[in-house]
Amino acid sequence: MAARPIATVGRKIFLVATEESGDRLGASLMKVLRQRLGDAVHFEGVGGRAMAREGLESRFPIEELSIIGLAAVVKQLPKIWRLIRETAAAVTEAAPDVLVIIDSPDFTHRVARRVRASDPRIPIVDYVSPSVWAWRPGRARAMVSYVDHVLALLPFEPEAYRRLRGPPCSYVGHPLTEQLASLRPGADEAKRRDTPPPLLLVLPGSRRGEIRHHMAVFGQALGRLRDAGTAFELILPTMPHLEATIAEALEQWPLQPKIVVGEQDKRAAFRIARAALAKSGTVTLELALAGVPMVAAYRTGAAEAWILRRAIKVSSVILANLVIGENVVPEFLQEDCTPEKLAHALREVLGDSVSRRKQVEAFAKIDRIMSTGKQPPSVRAADIVLATMQKARRSG
Repeated sequence: MAARPIATVGRKIFLVATEESGDRLGASLMKVLRQRLGDAVHFEGVGGRAMAREGLESRFPIEELSIIGLAAVVKQLPKIWRLIRETAAAVTEAAPDVLVIIDSPDFTHRVARRVRASDPRIPIVDYVSPSVWAWRPGRARAMVSYVDHVLALLPFEPEAYRRLRGPPCSYVGHPLTEQLASLRPGADEAKRRDTPPPLLLVLPGSRRGEIRHHMAVFGQALGRLRDAGTAFELILPTMPHLEATIAEALEQWPLQPKIVVGEQDKRAAFRIARAALAKSGTVTLELALAGVPMVAAYRTGAAEAWILRRAIKVSSVILANLVIGENVVPEFLQEDCTPEKLAHALREVLGDSVSRRKQVEAFAKIDRIMSTGKQPPSVRAADIVLATMQKARRSG
């Protein structure tokens, strides 16, 4: 049952989200805040289609920031800096009761620092922690000067902020935990997981640059797997705006997968898949929640790889491993991401191997590890945003 609106004077909330995942988080947060504040709330800021459906008129289309790769970012720097300046100026001019920055720290944190310098009275909440536990840990301490509260999606992050002397941080939960029914198989789907030939998912990434780096080596690995006598069916989920890019890359593959388009068909494939070959990222956590053993890989450009090697401070870059606290998902990064190594690991995870059983057993613990009790993440996040607003009003 929805909470009754809080009787209050008008509240102005400014939100900044520049990627689709952040846009979805922002929309869920807006929905709960409107339930709590009723017609007294007014939203301004930057967001995408989901936030627009909740009533936000974005200051600019977030597609303008759909940039990946160091070279592409360098070319777009003048535009990026202009949008940072304009967004920060808009926040200061609006003088909201709270600023909520959502993910995309390279953009949103620069906005937040400018806002704090211009008007220290505006409280700032950071929804989705930057990966301070993985690289650039000094950011946590630096954030104290311009972030009042961090809303963490991962259960180990509050302790990382305490250890690194960052701002207050609360675990609110990952939105994927609200979607378990669409990820986990029913009886017939579970039976398909164990019926030969096994169904193998291929997930090369959600951006064109990621697809460019992964498709060739993934195709070669799958060709080797087939040629070694392993039988399997292949499904490649993608999104409508990437379908043409995927189709072009598949022209070089020695075998052709079934392509499914859209989130609903992707989830249906997750429910019947026996294993997956996935680009490192949030999708590894999605697969773990779905109970699908996987092989994870990541390739990037030489410049980015050089930087990441020197910056990363964790024993694994696989999100599923970090949440579970154990490196059960095999990872193949950069020069280790070869057709031979991927094919061997896939053969293991498709069969009844020790590697596969370790993953299945570890994934069974993930509900307990990521539990938020009876409150969904968007409600927990909204509660902290409202508390931060009220604290600022009292101290002001």
